[in-house]
Amino acid sequence: MDKELTVGTRVDHERYGEGVVSKVNISNYEIIFTRGGKMEFSKSNKEIEVLEYYESQAGSQAAPVDLDAFEQLMIHFLDKYGAFQEVVAMGEKWEGGKLILQPGKAELKPKEIPIEAFFHKIVMLRDRLRVLEQNINSHPQLSDQDKVNMQQYITRIYGSLTTFNILFDDKEDYFVGTGGGN
Repeated sequence: MDKELTVGTRVDHERYGEGVVSKVNISNYEIIFTRGGKMEFSKSNKEIEVLEYYESQAGSQAAPVDLDAFEQLMIHFLDKYGAFQEVVAMGEKWEGGKLILQPGKAELKPKEIPIEAFFHKIVMLRDRLRVLEQNINSHPQLSDQDKVNMQQYITRIYGSLTTFNILFDDKEDYFVGTGGGN
């Protein structure tokens, strides 16, 4: 970096993607990245590439921040990289229900789990698999063949999870393996 960064400067990092400088301290920058969230980097760090300097007003330490525009920017980047958990409806017949795990030994107590909690874990698993897919597909050091092999493995994982489709309200939210278009 040739000069000191200011709040609002757009940067890029190989691992964390694009980001925006949100705070300037004496020895480091606080940057909000699309894939890494909020991170701090030393001012001498060479991994940060400046995409666009924000020129602050003369005598001003910080860039004027339009909070609505910043919020929209963050929503865009978080959505782009799958950081938002999609709202997925559970089937009505399962609401208020519980999952009962009954051990094979009669002397052991069963474990009860609210279906909503179990469903939430299934949806989180699916969201994390989607982020993993995006990271694999955008990874700069994997060959196309490696990406295809990993993608096929993830598709088989989706296929293993189709048992849980009965919990979803909408068929568009179902897990789809190699037999369907996921």
